[in-house]
Amino acid sequence: MRYGTIPGLDKPVSRLVQGTAMLSSGALDNSFALLDQAFGSGCTAFDTARMYRNGDSELVLGRWLEERGNREQVVVIGKGCGLGPGDTLRVSPEDITSDLHDSLETLGVDYIDLYLLHRDDRSIPVGPLVDTLSEHVKAGRVRAIGVSNWSPERIAEASAHAADRGLTPFVASSPQYSLAEQLTPPWAANLTISGGQGADARRWYADHDFPVFVWSSLAGGFFSGRFRRDNLESLTEQADVRVIGSYASEGNFRRLDRAAELAAQKSATAPQIALAYVLHQPLNIFAVTGARTPAECAENVAAMDIELSLQEIAWLEGA
Repeated sequence: MRYGTIPGLDKPVSRLVQGTAMLSSGALDNSFALLDQAFGSGCTAFDTARMYRNGDSELVLGRWLEERGNREQVVVIGKGCGLGPGDTLRVSPEDITSDLHDSLETLGVDYIDLYLLHRDDRSIPVGPLVDTLSEHVKAGRVRAIGVSNWSPERIAEASAHAADRGLTPFVASSPQYSLAEQLTPPWAANLTISGGQGADARRWYADHDFPVFVWSSLAGGFFSGRFRRDNLESLTEQADVRVIGSYASEGNFRRLDRAAELAAQKSATAPQIALAYVLHQPLNIFAVTGARTPAECAENVAAMDIELSLQEIAWLEGA
């Protein structure tokens, strides 16, 4: 495992972050086994959100932290201000405070290490949002703050506001990024920095050495082998339909073909190559993955040992 640091946090943050959207009180033993595998492999960071399973994912993560007694070794990445009914945006100081208090109660913790705004609403000025988050940092409810699905321009605007007033700045961002280029957003108000469309954003993050916690780093499972050119019509589950709509292009299937070919050469799997590709980017990058089983988690951890040359990275992209 490799680790990075985040301003405001006094704990090492694993470069591989385990997502928690799959955790369920109805499958508590399986959920705990997954969390145990991740933590035992050196993963210290766990990404959750108020809107995941209507709070049930937070509940499971909180129970695990309590039963294992490892709260001070774990970096909890929480998110609030997710989508409302009908995919409406709900990004306001009131939403921040309401969601944060609900998350703290559900998780059963006194603070969240890194708290991100899950969405952006460009009609809302950044000032009141930064002011509110800074108040929660001052009160000790969160240690560091950032955003998810925000553009670099809005992050820069928020940073300027914080600097002018001596407030806590944003220290992390969580956009989508993977080897696959996104065709359409899988969810409303998402932002990707993948492919050509994300080149300017990646340049900004690199120039500012700004930590990025990239979600769906395996393109929602597109690289798992489950999705093939000849079986898309048979995949009718909602999650599969979402992946197909977002990633099932011929260009991405060719990237998948190349990942599989390179995997065979390196005694690896296509998902491991796709994850290694993300981790090899010239960014201050942390990869959020959605492993659903201990075996998938172990495979993701093993991908950190795969070395890719610049030529291999360019070839994977199709250069």
